[in-house]
Amino acid sequence: MLPGPAHHGVSLRQATGVWARIAALSFGGPAGQIAVMHRILVDEKRWVSDGRFLHALNYCMLLPGPEAQQLAVYVGWLMHRTPGAVIAGTLFVLPGAVAIMVLSWIYVMFGTLTIVSGLFFGLKAAVLAIVMQAVVRVGSRAVKNRVMLALSATAFVALFVFAVPFPAIILAAALVGFAGGAAGRSEFLVGGGHASTGGTTLSDADSLLGEGSVPHTRPTLGWALRVSAVCLFLWFAPTVALLVSLGDTHVFSEIALFFSKTAVVTFGGAYAVLAYVAQEAVDTYGWLKPGEMLDGLGMAETTPGPLIMVTQFVGFMAAFRDPGALQPLLAATLGGLLTTWVTFVPCFFWILLGAPFVEMLRRNRPVAGALAAITAAVVGVILNLALWFGLHVIFREVRPVGIPGVALQMPMLESIDIPSLILMVAALVAVFVVKVGTVRTLAGCALAGMLWFLARANF
Repeated sequence: MLPGPAHHGVSLRQATGVWARIAALSFGGPAGQIAVMHRILVDEKRWVSDGRFLHALNYCMLLPGPEAQQLAVYVGWLMHRTPGAVIAGTLFVLPGAVAIMVLSWIYVMFGTLTIVSGLFFGLKAAVLAIVMQAVVRVGSRAVKNRVMLALSATAFVALFVFAVPFPAIILAAALVGFAGGAAGRSEFLVGGGHASTGGTTLSDADSLLGEGSVPHTRPTLGWALRVSAVCLFLWFAPTVALLVSLGDTHVFSEIALFFSKTAVVTFGGAYAVLAYVAQEAVDTYGWLKPGEMLDGLGMAETTPGPLIMVTQFVGFMAAFRDPGALQPLLAATLGGLLTTWVTFVPCFFWILLGAPFVEMLRRNRPVAGALAAITAAVVGVILNLALWFGLHVIFREVRPVGIPGVALQMPMLESIDIPSLILMVAALVAVFVVKVGTVRTLAGCALAGMLWFLARANF
């Protein structure tokens, strides 16, 4: 039996239904998922205020791993302690894990079929529209003044044109925000209440959690030690067991070690993870080809759940190509599940350990300013990936400009893919002009892609 009503009047059973609904609607990568959570948790259910939601989001942006899933864990913990965190985080991942696994099986078994190729073609063409819509939604919440807009634009240019390392962008934004918050500049006090947003923002007092600290959010040494012991055991036990039994050169050991390292070093959320994972998986380990990585990204963008679920596809393909004594599909399935485990268990650790301390600093102006500035910078990062993805879908060949110190890539106009361009424009019109929903846009583009490939094959 699930526990009864909490002090705020929402039982864990009721919350489970809400988290299942959020998970089912979480399309479009982190930006779209965060927008869905804000609409349901803040605007509709009024569980948490705008300020508390943004404060939690800003902290999650600082962490390695998928910020949207970590935000779900954070709010689940705020509402119902550890059981709420586990239910919210697990349900957020589950639909995407199942969907990617099914699509991975289809990919390796039937990927050469015309209709399947057309399906993935159509889905990839729709991704840019979905991500751009999500950029607009999350940007409208986090970029509320010229200073935040400047931070977003600077982050975008630094990444897209000069390939500045993501940690350097995060550090610079944090320093600017910390200084602005310490100086009391209003531009850095985002999401603080009605006064900052013209009366349309949900305040702490009007939310179910209220203005004060929730009792269980006060940090203690005993809690920190218990959380660390349990989470670190769950995280590292499979990896150690594989290393001892199979050695460090076995594909399962490589998967466990690589994605455990990824869970620690890839800051800035799912979008920051993708470039690192793609480079290592393709160039260093040779687990899959560049085009296959893009197919995996298309799967993750067009299924519910975290965008970082593409790592499950990477682990699936790695084990499929090096199954050892196992049947390839069995090895691939185990490789995908192992990847998901070592990728997402750390997310619960970061939140359950750090959230009590972050809640304690919620009204600290310098810290709030730093976190708000980081969120604004990450909006620029999301836009960078959206354009990168669009270029690689529309054009078959993209080359560096050849200017020292500039990492900007230019498309070769002669390599343009006209059907991809037409379908992508149609998706943008459907989303931004006609206001067609995400699911209908994805379904329409998938159908169009399949029809095009069937027509091309027959004529």
